[in-house]
Amino acid sequence: MPRSARPRSRQRLFTWPLLVGVVVVLALVTLSLFVGVYDIWNDPDGLTVFFATRIPRTVGLVLAGAAMAMCGLVMQMLTQNRFVEPTTTGTTEWAGLGLLLVMLLFPEAPLMARMIGAVIAAFVGTMLFFLFLRRVMLTSSIIVPIVGMMLGAVVGAISTYVALSTNMLQSMAIWFTGSFTSVMRGYYEPLWVVLIVVVIIFIAADRFTIAGLGEQVATSVGLDYRRILLIGTMLIALATGVVTVVVGNLPFLGLIVPNVVSLMRGDDLRSNLPWVALGGVALITACDILARVVNMPFEVPVSLILAMVGSVAFIALLLRQRRRA
Repeated sequence: MPRSARPRSRQRLFTWPLLVGVVVVLALVTLSLFVGVYDIWNDPDGLTVFFATRIPRTVGLVLAGAAMAMCGLVMQMLTQNRFVEPTTTGTTEWAGLGLLLVMLLFPEAPLMARMIGAVIAAFVGTMLFFLFLRRVMLTSSIIVPIVGMMLGAVVGAISTYVALSTNMLQSMAIWFTGSFTSVMRGYYEPLWVVLIVVVIIFIAADRFTIAGLGEQVATSVGLDYRRILLIGTMLIALATGVVTVVVGNLPFLGLIVPNVVSLMRGDDLRSNLPWVALGGVALITACDILARVVNMPFEVPVSLILAMVGSVAFIALLLRQRRRA
């Protein structure tokens, strides 16, 4: 390899714009620690509240934002479609159905058991979606997320019917509403599991990139395409299941950030991963801060803010795809 090519590949990962992005994210994270109705400075229990709620909540924002954004990028690579992510393929609805079934069958089940049920259901639903894409030839990339949202709507309707029949509709609504109000010390710790997902995605970035070129290309270079697809599905299901149980539904997070990064930097997965992680953290933190201050002293669910931003971004991407076509 020529000597001039080595520093260029390193600079694509660690550049001054990336450092500026890190500073901006750190500023948002710091602001998140001190935004809220409770006065942590003058109240005698302020320090206790700070360590019991503010720090866990901010850590949860960082972990959930980075994991869901990176899972959206991996799903887009594996499906070769920019419009898919866990909330447009029904993965979140499957995780919710798994959580509901565990709550029905084992009402006293601990948080870890509920999480396992959500992860298994999310894995099954994501695999069914991938199998559907392999079996059916779709004429447009726009049809893929539409089919995914239709499947998710069917699964969501089944969950609603089951919850309504068993008087658990209110509990399901609370569980599925994306909000960080319940993320506190002693409850948020399972979110550290998604850090494993982030690390594995960084390690396997090159393999996911090759798999995104198609099964024939991946097989021709000696890569086990089905194994990579299985690993990617497991990572997506694990992150989605954990985040759904602890936080709830975070719509369009994995759609907005990877597409914005790709528009700005191209489709190099490995060099885009730090930007996607930072973008996911920045977006979810900014939306959460806005959710806390827009209607003080009450708090708006962060999923509402994300849905508003994400729906506009989704429509803009669809219109851009139509103009290019």
